[in-house]
Amino acid sequence: MGIMIPIISIIGSIIVIIYIRKFQNMERMAIIDKGLDPGIFKRESSSAGTLRGALLLMGAGLGLLMGYWLDRSFDMEEVGYFSMLLIFGGLGLGIAYIIEEKKAKERK
Repeated sequence: MGIMIPIISIIGSIIVIIYIRKFQNMERMAIIDKGLDPGIFKRESSSAGTLRGALLLMGAGLGLLMGYWLDRSFDMEEVGYFSMLLIFGGLGLGIAYIIEEKKAKERK
């Protein structure tokens, strides 16, 4: 039973993705058949998600490093790891937000 859950979840995820893509395609074809502009489906390319993820992981890595340092220096055990991980991960997301806001202001 333990091996069936991952197999079923992977197969289910693949089926859901296939049906989502199929219905998106059918919707686009219906719009084209009606003579409307299919350009409403175009998305602007944005690197915001990549920037957010990169800064979050960098902050988490720095947080783990600081947690290790706190553990070795002050014998804080798990508290140092979790607190520094959350603090520096949050700082990374905050920096990503500031950078995204500056880019948005430059575009306007």
